[in-house]
Amino acid sequence: MDEDITIINSNTRNEKIKNFFLNNKKKLIALLAIIISILMGYFAYGELKNRENKKISNLYNIAIIEYSEKNINKTVEKLKIIINKKHPTYSPLSLYFIIENNLITEKEEVNNLFDVLINKISLEKEIKNLIIYKKALYNADQADEIQLLEILKPILNSESVWKSHALYLIAEFFYFKDQKQKAKEFFDQIILLENSNQDIKTQTQQRLNRDFSE
Repeated sequence: MDEDITIINSNTRNEKIKNFFLNNKKKLIALLAIIISILMGYFAYGELKNRENKKISNLYNIAIIEYSEKNINKTVEKLKIIINKKHPTYSPLSLYFIIENNLITEKEEVNNLFDVLINKISLEKEIKNLIIYKKALYNADQADEIQLLEILKPILNSESVWKSHALYLIAEFFYFKDQKQKAKEFFDQIILLENSNQDIKTQTQQRLNRDFSE
């Protein structure tokens, strides 16, 4: 008797499953088609990204390899194209190459390229802070106090690993301007900062002992 009931229940369950698939056949086919489309789109997007990355990498390598004083303009154009591609790796590398080799002399143009990296590329937080610091370093020789502090504001208002570097840059800026009291205030902040870079902290302590001890 129990065996018969088990067989009946099994048949009933199988019939319900069969009816479910028959009654919802169109919906299930549509759902399956959507899933397949999503998977195909995902893999196609990944393939396109890989191709784009390879294309940008090749363009960067060619620009660097072919660079010479005779084709500066062509090199700059290629590197600017890469920067405006907003690639998280090769865009910053392209700008660094431009700066290191002084390929663009107009500071405003270079600052605009910095802004592309800072404002238009999705970067890890500390990589973005490093670029902000490099922008401040690039402008430090001509910027005034307000401009330098404005550039470094995102770092100074954070707990970034680059904060001690930013404070040291500002302190040196004021020391160079012969504003020693302001310089000391920023040097002191480095000493008090919990996550100060150890090398920066050591240099700061040496500066305080040498130049500010009474």
